[in-house]
Amino acid sequence: MLLSRKPDHERREGRVERGNVAAPVLAAIPAPSQRSLRGLDWFIFFLADVQTGFGPFIAVYLTTQKWTQVEIGFVLSIGGIVALIGQMPGGAIIDAAKSERLVAALAIATIGFCALAYAAMPIFPVVVTAATLHAAASCVLGPAIAAISLGLVGPLKIGERLGRNARFASLGNGVAAAVMGTAGYLLSSRSVFLVTFLLAIPTLIALSRIREEEVDIARCHGEMPREAPEPGDTNIWHLIRQRPLIVFALSVLLLQLANASMMPLMASAVTARSSQWATVLVAFCIVVPQAIVALLSPTVGRKAQAWGRRPLLLIGFGALAIRGLLFATVRDPYLLVAVQVFDGITAAVFAVMIPLVVADVAFGSGHFNLAQGIVGTATGLGASLSTALGGYVSDMFGNATAFLGLASIAALGLLLILFVMPETRRTGIAAKEMAG
Repeated sequence: MLLSRKPDHERREGRVERGNVAAPVLAAIPAPSQRSLRGLDWFIFFLADVQTGFGPFIAVYLTTQKWTQVEIGFVLSIGGIVALIGQMPGGAIIDAAKSERLVAALAIATIGFCALAYAAMPIFPVVVTAATLHAAASCVLGPAIAAISLGLVGPLKIGERLGRNARFASLGNGVAAAVMGTAGYLLSSRSVFLVTFLLAIPTLIALSRIREEEVDIARCHGEMPREAPEPGDTNIWHLIRQRPLIVFALSVLLLQLANASMMPLMASAVTARSSQWATVLVAFCIVVPQAIVALLSPTVGRKAQAWGRRPLLLIGFGALAIRGLLFATVRDPYLLVAVQVFDGITAAVFAVMIPLVVADVAFGSGHFNLAQGIVGTATGLGASLSTALGGYVSDMFGNATAFLGLASIAALGLLLILFVMPETRRTGIAAKEMAG
């Protein structure tokens, strides 16, 4: 199909092939400014810093405040339940929003004040309320980041952008863990939450650097371009019934079912085999995958457009299965650190591919963020079931059997992608033009 020539600042329409279905898309989208792109980079970096403060540090801090393990477990469970049931409502909120930046800013402010509440009043009602609000706010931040990214760069350049997002999130996690660990050691565990509150300020500043007028609301929601004809069906039920979305959500559930309990089980095994160096070895086992994610994520984003989505999904599941097999057979605790390279490969693939495949499937529906919520719910279910399943099998049959079982689940996910999941990458004239 011939594409009409217009000035660079205007959009042009083309057609791309998605399987056997042709969908109208923009063949060229005005490039966002470097200010907005850099703002998004630093927003993701500082947001990762902020979220790191609510990780294991909560348990450490509440323990120092004389909380019982039952009380700590209850608070963590409340947060987990809210995060699970809030995935789809969070996505729907982003789809309905007129400004993703405003929703993200409100969520960040909420999280900042939750951190302050932890530090100021570590009493049961305040902590439970803070945990609930933090989990609810986090449910909109994930979809908001993906939506802002899609609104800035468009559907056919989102792969590389998501790779860059994953790199900055990984760097933020690593830096924050080091800073907060140092603050907790030199000052007190309470200082971690004060640092978290202060980090919300540069996060909001970075968000403000993203220009509102460059974030196309229609693209944020996965709608067709305003200049393009309406798609055939934007009904929510039509989206939910799509086979690629159902198959992908199931594969993500299997991914988390296989993956979530591997690290806790491995940490227990390392402690049993080398208690003196267990803390250092576990720390390295966390750092190694983060470094791999930072290095590989942009490449994953680029290759997703060149190779398609399915080859990379197969690589991610394959690395997870190999990791489980090695954990079951490797006895040297120091070699287990090297095995974590496979964790980094899996994390780099799925950090990019989950929002990217969802963007493919939800293209033209206007419900991109709701679709993210559906897959996010599958993620939460898989992770919740994994820890219980892995722990039970480990207690009954030993760690080696547990790791073999988790590797088998990963292999099942690989087979699901290989034989059932269709390719979702869009190709054609518009894709070639935009890639160029």
